[in-house]
Amino acid sequence: MDAASQAHPESPGDRIEAVTAHSVSYPEPNDNNATRSLTFCRVQTRDGAVGWGEAITQFPESARATAQLIDGMAALLVDRSPLDNVGLWRELQARTWWYGYRGGVARFALSAIDIALWDVKGRILGLPLVELLGGAHRQQLPVIASTHAFDASLEAEAERHGRYVHEEGYRGVKIGMGKAGETRLGYEIERDVAFVRLLREAIGPEAMLMMDRGQSLVWTFAEALRRTQEFEQAGLTWIEEPFEPTDVRNFRALRGQVGCLIAGGEREWDERGYREAIGEGVLDVVGCDVGRAGGITGALEVIRLVETNNLWFNSHAWSSAVNTAASIALSAVTPRCLLQELKPDVNPMQHELVAEPFRQTGGLIAVPLGPGLGIEIDESVIARYALA
Repeated sequence: MDAASQAHPESPGDRIEAVTAHSVSYPEPNDNNATRSLTFCRVQTRDGAVGWGEAITQFPESARATAQLIDGMAALLVDRSPLDNVGLWRELQARTWWYGYRGGVARFALSAIDIALWDVKGRILGLPLVELLGGAHRQQLPVIASTHAFDASLEAEAERHGRYVHEEGYRGVKIGMGKAGETRLGYEIERDVAFVRLLREAIGPEAMLMMDRGQSLVWTFAEALRRTQEFEQAGLTWIEEPFEPTDVRNFRALRGQVGCLIAGGEREWDERGYREAIGEGVLDVVGCDVGRAGGITGALEVIRLVETNNLWFNSHAWSSAVNTAASIALSAVTPRCLLQELKPDVNPMQHELVAEPFRQTGGLIAVPLGPGLGIEIDESVIARYALA
């Protein structure tokens, strides 16, 4: 039992009464209004404390499957103490080895449940997540606008992202390639290079600039090398997942010929996967999604690996405000974090879902200090976007 639990002994009302799954489907303005899916987990105790978690399931079929697993795991959690959340996480992880070895939908379910348990624990104890995790290394984090380009005009897209920096105060931008829309980044080298040059002009010389290959694209080594070297001429901060995660040889060869940071890892599921990826020695920035990698407890394992290897931790917080709240706290507790990503355009799961949406001010975002995740969920929004 941790110090916070000892200071606040549990009461019978602290026992878990119900665990329920709620999947949603919604349009994402930051991705050309493409439809995305998420699965939330709601944990309620006998005395009425409620915690929320999330799995970044992305697609309807994985959201439905994750919801079924959460509902099935509920019986293992009812009448248990949420103050023993790490112990419960270990029990669930051991339970899912048969159908979730090394990842998959079981890991989504574990992630959503774990985040909800941390949230309700903080609410019971009256402590913010960042304090439950040992305290913040810093109270504010630099913020970049993490988004996609979808207009046919490269100039229009460069100007739009320039406004995020100059008018809204973001410290930089990260662009996902291979996405929906008419910009078609990632397919033609000359077009990509032209865009990045325009983008640098638009955001100015000091702003951070990241480019993410996107999982729908496949580049040869020569294509990735040329793009990265050309992007570097425009002051590229990092290139993200230029190859598939298993293509270690090309990662290693690229790292030997470019000077920017190389990012990857967001598709790993567990500590073992991250340990193997980091052990290859080809990553500088380790991406981790709390709604996929085992929740907050799983992300803490990743942070320990990152710190041990003197790398950079980057939370992939590209879903709901639940994920963002957990991600900011995780980013704040380690000195090995460069920035926090935030979707810049108003979207349902960030701005409708919670009473006080996350907003950066002057390129910084504050660590939530309310109990648990520090957010208040509007359950009517989850009902409105419920996955049919």
